Amino acid sequence: MIRRNRLLLATAMLAAFVLLQTFQAAAEEYTIGVLAKNGASEVITQWNGHGEYLSKATGISFSVMPVTFLAMDAAIKEKKIDFILANPAIVAEMGEKYGVKAVATMINKIKNKSVHQFGGVIFVRKDSLIEKLEDIKGKKFGFVKKSSFGGLHAGLYLLKTNGIDPEKDCLGYAEIGTHEQVVHAVADKLVDVGTVRTDTLERMAEDGKINMDDFRIINKVEDDFPFVHSTVLYPEWPLAALAHVKTDVSKKVSSALIDMKENSSAAQGAKISGWKQAVDYAPVLECLRTIGMKAGE
Repeated sequence: MIRRNRLLLATAMLAAFVLLQTFQAAAEEYTIGVLAKNGASEVITQWNGHGEYLSKATGISFSVMPVTFLAMDAAIKEKKIDFILANPAIVAEMGEKYGVKAVATMINKIKNKSVHQFGGVIFVRKDSLIEKLEDIKGKKFGFVKKSSFGGLHAGLYLLKTNGIDPEKDCLGYAEIGTHEQVVHAVADKLVDVGTVRTDTLERMAEDGKINMDDFRIINKVEDDFPFVHSTVLYPEWPLAALAHVKTDVSKKVSSALIDMKENSSAAQGAKISGWKQAVDYAPVLECLRTIGMKAGE
């Protein structure tokens, strides 16, 4: 009789423990702060599916919150969010400052090609006398924005590590505005040389806006990356956990993202191929330190 009562008590305790764990998991709520580089509505449209996907895949409640570049630091410091989805420069800086850690790296989908890296392209008109990096000195140099990693930082790191500072060594150092505008500025001879993010030239060529044969790539890297590039390649946007997030939760999020299928509604809504194991973002931080710049939008 005593043995039977003990067995019943143990069973009841186990059931209560399982119920408590289930309740706690259901009660947990996590917020993913997404960099709102093109406005809050785009964040919701593009990334809300990820919140729904993670909620279902992990059994934990996730929601998505747009966060502007200027508000990101405070949101992390004050723990208004638990995860961030932002460009690698922001995550690298926040990792050093607040212990933010990437849990997965995005596999982007560009022109039906799946890539988890990007870089910079330094290019000139086909008829330009510029043949190598050294020739850029004394010429007019155009870039996207001072805050753009792909549209300046990557190329600037390449130039500075080769002894060239375009802001000092070039005849002109012009912030053009957008990637496409930089390409047109080179084509129209408004600047002699430009730098943009990888895939810009191919995308514009496919859209009929330019002819790739009208341009030459300076310091062209020959590898199996599907887009022309002059610089080393850097990892794509990560989803990262803030320091206060429990390790087991981070692991669940990482596993769920890595398991995401390309044809899932979450991936299609975000216009990506999926996610992979988080890679090292130290090269991004090294780039920023070398060129003396901070992360931008």
